[in-house]
Amino acid sequence: MNRFLIILSLVFGVLGVVLTLLPFGTLALIPIALAFIFALITVFRQREKLLPKLVLLIVFANFLTVIGKEVFIKDVVEVDEQFETIKQQSEQEAQKDLEGLE
Repeated sequence: MNRFLIILSLVFGVLGVVLTLLPFGTLALIPIALAFIFALITVFRQREKLLPKLVLLIVFANFLTVIGKEVFIKDVVEVDEQFETIKQQSEQEAQKDLEGLE
């Protein structure tokens, strides 16, 4: 049973790391929370083992990374003025070409 819980915490921990790296926002907190719960149960069952403590530490660091990423990094979409002017000029030229055909 303990090996199963360690494997589950590792799988959810890796999934949490992958979702942290991808732009999914706070969706990564779900597998991180599951990995944290499984690792915590395993730590309480096996106090002498190093792997459950290591998994717990990695999951906690991943949790802090997700929260820090959400708090400190803001996704901002900026308007490209140069592209907008080129687009507007292209539309005006296309309109003139269509008027010249009539």
